[in-house]
Amino acid sequence: MKKFKLQYKPFGEHSILIEWPQIISENVLKSVLLYKQKLENFEFKQKVYIKFAYNSILISYNSTINNIYDEILTLKAINSIDEVIDKSVFKMWKIPVCYDLEFGLDLEKISNKNNIEIPEIIHAHTSTIYRVYFLGFLPGFLYLGGLDKKIHFPRKSTPRMQIEKGAVAIGGSQTGIYPNESPGGWNIIGSTPIEFFNVQKENPCFAKAGDKIQFISVSKVDYDQIASSIATHDYIIESEVIDD
Repeated sequence: MKKFKLQYKPFGEHSILIEWPQIISENVLKSVLLYKQKLENFEFKQKVYIKFAYNSILISYNSTINNIYDEILTLKAINSIDEVIDKSVFKMWKIPVCYDLEFGLDLEKISNKNNIEIPEIIHAHTSTIYRVYFLGFLPGFLYLGGLDKKIHFPRKSTPRMQIEKGAVAIGGSQTGIYPNESPGGWNIIGSTPIEFFNVQKENPCFAKAGDKIQFISVSKVDYDQIASSIATHDYIIESEVIDD
């Protein structure tokens, strides 16, 4: 695995921030996830809380850090531990999406501005296998990398006050799914009936960082049938274990 020069910084009195180069990269993601795994397997003297994003890990301690330099040396030593990330825990999820204009509120605008036909937008969006980098913004909101440059489109200058649950959208160089009804500034191109966050389940969100997502175009009839199956708990999301 590629080695990166990491930056260790105090973050308030209780936390340390570890930073990678500020790029969105699968190599960076793999390095972050491996370091996170090492931290989770290490027996700290006190309770710690670990959060991560594209290029960083934040480690928060229950009590004030008395000697930041010693703690950073400990973290560097943890990172030097020879450990291999368990790839078998990652999956590729196949997510059905209906791109009808009833759902794809911004498809025509993207088509006109990018000079690309709507069928080409759909083909570009479904032809890519996306990597889940992390979850944020809303519980169950997946930040996905790999969007085809042909359909990059800037976020709205004025966000919509209400976006429907399941809306599939493009924001800049990223694509994602709104797990619940909320305001948002991304451009809506379709909808999925799949539920991405359910607090009543043991694992509220089925996908996690390191997983992959493939969007599958479905008709409105298929969309409605899948939604009915989900409502009766008869639908199983198609997935497969990945090893890359």
